[in-house]
Amino acid sequence: MKFEHENSADVMDKIRLHRTAILPVGAVEAHGPHLPLGTDNLLAERLADKLAARTGGFVLPTLPYGQVWSLRHFPGSINVSNEALIQLLADIGESLHNQGFRILAMVNGHLGNAVALKEAARVLYERVPDLKVFYFFYPGTKEVTAEVRETPAVHGTYMHADEIETSYMLYLAEEHVDMDRAIDGKPHIPADADCTPTPWEEMTSSAVLGDATRASRAKGEKIIERSLDAMADMVLQARRKLDFKAKGEELC
Repeated sequence: MKFEHENSADVMDKIRLHRTAILPVGAVEAHGPHLPLGTDNLLAERLADKLAARTGGFVLPTLPYGQVWSLRHFPGSINVSNEALIQLLADIGESLHNQGFRILAMVNGHLGNAVALKEAARVLYERVPDLKVFYFFYPGTKEVTAEVRETPAVHGTYMHADEIETSYMLYLAEEHVDMDRAIDGKPHIPADADCTPTPWEEMTSSAVLGDATRASRAKGEKIIERSLDAMADMVLQARRKLDFKAKGEELC
């Protein structure tokens, strides 16, 4: 269900029934020659739609800008600060709580947002402790990713426009992928990259961190569906706890 398509006269009854809001959070940034600037928005949106189909939650309008400090000098990248993102997410969460939502699942399509999402969840934990907040970035995929990948990861954390992220796009938004322009990007990641600020133009000229030519829809489907299983299980478990609490309050 798309929240923005509802009307004010009817929406409150639906909120009371479902109580779950799903917020896609993405970014606008370079993703090499074969993927669009809005890759992270497309992934977050379509993953959120699939999660909503499994959980019955409302999909909120996508938050389309993220913290892309590392790629901010590449053509097309638009960066916002962690501080701005944290404040915006916390305000959205508090407003959702005031409307009657009790679960907020932030579906993140961009690794650079992870710090802000986690901190916003902590802020909301203090402000509105009865709002259950999730910050999802492809949970439950470590093992299946290792199973399907043909090329080694170039970094223990980074996944960008490579075999894996391009496979996600081939599964979720294939019409936006130009595999004829996919490349094998071989970044030079310095030893101190995890210990000091390192703009990515010092590591790559293409913004591709791996071999995108090895991507496939089948790989993307296998990983994404495993992640959806994990996310849906967590959201539905939270819903069951809410239902149990509500029944207890009714008995009282």
